[in-house]
Amino acid sequence: MHRAFSRIAIAMAVIIVFFTLPALANDFATTVLSYVAGSNPANGFTNPLVALGPPERFTGEGIAPGVVTPFHPCFGTNEIVSIGAGGQLTLGFDPPLRDDAMNPFGIDFIVFGNSFFTDAAFPSGVVGALAADGGRIQVTADGVTWITIENVLADGLCPTMGWVDAPPYSQTNGVIATDPNTPVDPAWTAASLSGKTYDELVDIYDGSAGGAGVDLASVGLTQAIAVRILVPTGFHPNVEIDAVARVHTTGNPADIDGNGLINGADLAIVLSAFGTASSGADIDGNGIVNGSDLAAVLAGWNG
Repeated sequence: MHRAFSRIAIAMAVIIVFFTLPALANDFATTVLSYVAGSNPANGFTNPLVALGPPERFTGEGIAPGVVTPFHPCFGTNEIVSIGAGGQLTLGFDPPLRDDAMNPFGIDFIVFGNSFFTDAAFPSGVVGALAADGGRIQVTADGVTWITIENVLADGLCPTMGWVDAPPYSQTNGVIATDPNTPVDPAWTAASLSGKTYDELVDIYDGSAGGAGVDLASVGLTQAIAVRILVPTGFHPNVEIDAVARVHTTGNPADIDGNGLINGADLAIVLSAFGTASSGADIDGNGIVNGSDLAAVLAGWNG
């Protein structure tokens, strides 16, 4: 009886944590390993710690407040870090990013900058030109050898979308949040997105928060412990970075019993293994079944 009560108490405590911290910490970069500002970073945008955690959903508080959309990117000094020419930002992941064929479109992680689309029919939200600063993406499996990702720009295509149901220039948050751990179909290009209405763009994103998606298999890696964003020396614009997120596999890993529902059965499995190293209940793969695994079940609860 006492043991059952303790598990209920743990679950209730995690419910409280879930509502204050809806995303798992290791869904995003966990550590700033290094930061070199470069020759021309944007003034006041040189705090690399802002690149940890999830991408912004609302920006401009006290200045020009509004939701983050592909037409209205985040722009606060506490939201993005700037990398000037010759500079770099290196972010660590614990546990490592892993190549997984079950990830949507094979994408394993997503880089969020503050690129945006110009509005060809303001204020309707019709995709015009893409305003993006670029930036190279590198990954490492061992902290020694770095490999450049070709044909994917850090601050590039698929500008961030914070909410599924918020208009392009809304000053209030929506109700349905986008998922920063799900990528947009990489088959889309700037040319194929041009002229799309905002409603069409929402459909194309299909619940994703956008960003630049990277498949580790494209450079022959099965995992990566860190991601580096760098800007070449010479005449290059500064690049702003908001966040880097790991991708969740198709089918929520919190569905431990694989029945398509995340419910009391999955919660019971985690509670039974709480405090152990049970691989079957260690949803986030950190080596121990703990509060973050309980939070994952509650976050995905659909049954």
